[in-house]
Parts: sequence; C-alpha cells; structure tokens
Amino acid sequence: MNPNRMSAEKNWTALVITPTRRQVIAGAALAFGGFTLGATAAGAESTEEISRTAESIHQEPVFKADRKRVYEAFTDAKLFNSAAVQTGISLEKAPIQISREAGGTFILFGGIIVGRHIELVPDQRIVQAWRVAYWDPGVYSIAKFELAEQGAGTKIIFDHTGFPQGQAEHLVAGWKAHYWEPLEKFLA
Repeated sequence: MNPNRMSAEKNWTALVITPTRRQVIAGAALAFGGFTLGATAAGAESTEEISRTAESIHQEPVFKADRKRVYEAFTDAKLFNSAAVQTGISLEKAPIQISREAGGTFILFGGIIVGRHIELVPDQRIVQAWRVAYWDPGVYSIAKFELAEQGAGTKIIFDHTGFPQGQAEHLVAGWKAHYWEPLEKFLA
C-alpha cells in the first residue's frame, strides 16, 4: 500500500475518532435541526418554542461619583432610600430593604420591585433576579449593572433581560424615572 495513502487514512481516522468540540456541537445542531425539520415536514407539532423576538434593555447612564459610591447607592438601603425619595413614591409604610450579601433579597418602592442579588462584586458588578410585584408569580428577569470608570465619574453598563414580552417601554421609562434620574441628583 502507498505510504502517503496510509498516512492520509491515519489522519482521517484520527479526525473521525476524535472530533473537536466545534465538530460535536455542529453535528448535534445539524442532527437536532434535521429531526425538527423532519417532524414539522411530517405534520407533527413541536412543543418546544424559541423566542426570536425577546426584548431586552441596554442603557449606559453616567454619574458624577466614583464606582464605590455608585455601588453603595445600590446596595445600602439608607443611601438608596435617600435617592428614591426624589421619585415621589411614599416609602413610609414600606421602607426599602436591601441585603448586602449575594443571595440576599431586596424590596424597593413599597414592595413594587422585589428580588434577590445573584452576584455582588464590590465597586464592579451587581446582578439581580428582579421582578415587578404584579408580574405572574415566579417570573423574574435579570438586571445586570457593570460599573466602569468614566473620567472622574462612573458609567453603569446596564442590561435587563428576561422580562415579560411587551414590558420594555414601561421598564425603560421606569429605569430612567426611578433609578437613573434620582441617583443622578443624589450623587451629584
């Protein structure tokens, strides 16, 4: 047998026997995609759905305060309360409660906003399971606050995902009116 052919067959065999991670993922995607197409073509209904229109919010407000002060305004109940009173929402009957621990809960604006801290990295990042009280039970979104230096101030790179469809416009207005504008006045 030709030695070059034997070497080529060995290389081919190695590729077939030890596929790369990318090859495995691509093969699985093609296989599952083929099954789905086959089932749909055969007239069967698929019970799994993928949203291609998921809404999300991305904002980048900038504050005239260092990252430590901005972080504390989100994680210290007294500081958050000082900023929140500027929204006009009465906080007397249901004061703001904010745990300072990852896994801890928060209750804001008289219980309208509730959730749990998923990740707290002091002066850098806050990730929350966040919900509005009137959403269906068990429905939580993810609110992520990345704190980045912006000159002498701080820019929050904010991403909010996983909220109920149709809520984006309302939430965008809420983030501006109840978080960014009061914090801007408080931190100035």
